[in-house]
Amino acid sequence: MIDPKDLARRGFEKALMSQQALAVANVGRLRRIHPEMSPHELLRYLDRAYLIAVTTSGGAAGATALVPGAGMPGALVDMAAFTEVSVLYVLSCAEVHGLHSEDLERRRLLVLTVLMGDSATGALRKAVGRTGPHWARRIVTAIPMTTTNRLNTLLGPRFITKYGTKQGLLVLSKQVPLGIGVLLGGAGNHMIGRGVLASARKVFDEPPDSWDPAPPASGRTTR
Repeated sequence: MIDPKDLARRGFEKALMSQQALAVANVGRLRRIHPEMSPHELLRYLDRAYLIAVTTSGGAAGATALVPGAGMPGALVDMAAFTEVSVLYVLSCAEVHGLHSEDLERRRLLVLTVLMGDSATGALRKAVGRTGPHWARRIVTAIPMTTTNRLNTLLGPRFITKYGTKQGLLVLSKQVPLGIGVLLGGAGNHMIGRGVLASARKVFDEPPDSWDPAPPASGRTTR
């Protein structure tokens, strides 16, 4: 039997390892294609692209509910796709802000904080003794590694429970009337995606007014 929590865990780990280089390359490519875009405008572009991606994924998963026996595999695929594109979105936002989260554990905490929202920032406040928004820069540059590791150990299981059972839209494994599955999947992912956008705005500060002289190199190494 497929374990949704285990799938969520493995998908998240894979995304943390693979999406950083893609985020660097993607932001650099967009800056070259659209040199007229400011950091703020590029973030709005990323927002739109992210919502389109997760909504489309959810609609496709919903459509599988129309096929007998296909709903659960479709919803699991949607959960994996949602995780991949959400991690890419957060890391792309970090690149626009000039926060190159090359350390895996700091990258993990940054992504967990955005995707989990208030529950993660509450844990950060307790651990660091600081209030207020805009945690991203502190996560990447200032929070001690011992605290970062402790927070990842605390938040990781909560994230897997949240996205492995509730937010993965696994209810679509049940048969639903014709056409309803597509609406549930697309609308559900769109709603969750909007929550991720709102959380990102709280975690990241305002973007810089202008870019560094040159786009970031796509060949930056990560681990």
